[in-house]
Amino acid sequence: MQTQKPLLPDAARRTAAWCGVVLLVAGVAAVAIFLCIVLKTAVTPVLLALLGTALLGPVHRRMTAQGVNRSVAAGVTCALLVAVGGGAGYIVVAALIETGDQIVDSLKDAGQWVIDHFGLEDGANVEALADNAKKLVEKFGASAAGGILSGISLVGSFIATAVLSLLLTFFFLRDSDRAVNLAHAIAPRGTGDLVEAMGRRAFEAVEGFMRGTTFIALIDAVCITIGLLILRVPGAVGLGALVFVGAYIPYLGAFLSGAVAVLVALADRGFAIALWALGVVLAVQVLEGHVLQPMIQSRTVQMHPAMILIALTAGASVAGILGMLLAVPLCAAAFGIIGVLRNGSPDSPEVPEGPAGEPSA
Repeated sequence: MQTQKPLLPDAARRTAAWCGVVLLVAGVAAVAIFLCIVLKTAVTPVLLALLGTALLGPVHRRMTAQGVNRSVAAGVTCALLVAVGGGAGYIVVAALIETGDQIVDSLKDAGQWVIDHFGLEDGANVEALADNAKKLVEKFGASAAGGILSGISLVGSFIATAVLSLLLTFFFLRDSDRAVNLAHAIAPRGTGDLVEAMGRRAFEAVEGFMRGTTFIALIDAVCITIGLLILRVPGAVGLGALVFVGAYIPYLGAFLSGAVAVLVALADRGFAIALWALGVVLAVQVLEGHVLQPMIQSRTVQMHPAMILIALTAGASVAGILGMLLAVPLCAAAFGIIGVLRNGSPDSPEVPEGPAGEPSA
């Protein structure tokens, strides 16, 4: 009996199979993103609580290792987060409010300097450029806030989200020891170890990002602030606070905050001081890229810069500034899960084999 020849060659069938897999994964991802947008009121506090848990996890584990009750340790850790985060937030906001007008005026002067020295057309008005930039920022902020707040006032929604995130962080810290049992309970039969390994790997990636980014942001802000103070650049503390906040958005935040510092130096201290300020910013960035990140940042979050920029763009298109903040840790967690799926559970012990290939007793 003659075997019927396949309609398509093997290469075409393999390509079709892979296309089906890609379409299935893209469809699942699209549905997941859609559900996150629809349920953003609940998803946002959960994601922020996961970031807070990743940041505070080492402190909580050290306290419980010393014999402190898990609930007490979680409460003390959250109180420490409120104290440190509130204090840092107050310093940042106060510095930006105090020097905000000075920074804006310096940016206007820098824009006028660029127009005067580079022979731009006479119709270019720096005030009009500033007004257009302000409208653009307001429009972007309104759209981003509208996507997050969905009709609730900015202050009320922020307070509610912060309180809910803090409570979730407390429960995540207190009950983190039950996560393994939960992973085995919800996993299909026979896949509990794999699900546990994926969860551990994803959380390690987020934890490494939060811990390393916070420490690097603090070092960057202190170094740039000291450099700007030495150069007597106005608003140095506010610019340093801007550097600290912007460091949580990789590459883009550092570029924008550094550019603002250089423009302020250009407007108020002249071209020579602006070059020195540029040198300070570049030196700090080189120190971060070649020394701090390899030493501090966990290997679990090392990603190619192109992938980080793509993740930032996708996050901004989905959820504005909040999406940019969450994009990189979520992408790092996803890559960690993919690595576990590709290589299997990294924590599973290898059983030595006997001479006949049987596991030794």
